[in-house]
Amino acid sequence: MTLPASKRCFQALNTLHTLIYFAPEAEQEYTAAGLRPGRMGYFASRSAPLGAVGPGPVAAMFFNFKPSLVARHIPRAWTLATPEQVLAARQRAVDRAMTRLIGAEALADPATAEAAELALEAAAGCSFEGRPLAAAHAALPVPETAHLALWHAATVLREHRGDGHLAALMAAELEGIEALVTHTATGKGFNAEFARVSRDWSQEEWDAAVERLQARGLLDGDGALTEAGTELRRDIERLTARLALAPYQHLGEKKLERLVELTAPLAAAALANGAVPSGPFA
Repeated sequence: MTLPASKRCFQALNTLHTLIYFAPEAEQEYTAAGLRPGRMGYFASRSAPLGAVGPGPVAAMFFNFKPSLVARHIPRAWTLATPEQVLAARQRAVDRAMTRLIGAEALADPATAEAAELALEAAAGCSFEGRPLAAAHAALPVPETAHLALWHAATVLREHRGDGHLAALMAAELEGIEALVTHTATGKGFNAEFARVSRDWSQEEWDAAVERLQARGLLDGDGALTEAGTELRRDIERLTARLALAPYQHLGEKKLERLVELTAPLAAAALANGAVPSGPFA
């Protein structure tokens, strides 16, 4: 079955956005700016558009990370580098990573500039009420270089969808760790062990979340999704998709298909060159 154009477009743009989380260039640039190696760069770079924000709001907006993990890095990050310095480092990292993974020739092609224009037009159709991360990213200056402008637009669209996804998770009455457990139980995305460790939840905390979900009838005795759990996850994804649809409707069907046509090869090249490692995923 052919996926809707909006979903195909999001998948391609999300691949372009996500490459920064696995690129070695990111840590190189963040540590050169003064941050410590490891998770600090992730928390600081993604929250930097909000300014020198504290650990509470970051944990709330990032949702499924253990708050104490966030607090080990924020606000200390802001004593080592300003948000502006972190954002500049991120842009340098994106430039280097996209050039390595996609190629300078492809990025300089007029098709990339066209893709950036269309993605920015889509992002202009976003509504930012109740979407703090998306709003903060949208307020950043648009880079002049085409592929960086494309990454900027992809990031706004990704955070717009992500903020809406959190609303869907809260409507489903799932805590952060419970959302993580149920998502890994779908067999899509991160595998359970990587999800638990990377978000800093202990095995005991994970097991307790499983027990709560079993008591709600969402997981069976083996930790697999029940019929009710499967339907809940479907409802979450349906609501997430509906809340994320506005920018693609704003773009219009013809331009949306053109954006898919332009970005899919860029995303495919990035994936073929190792933009996203297979190890963490189910």
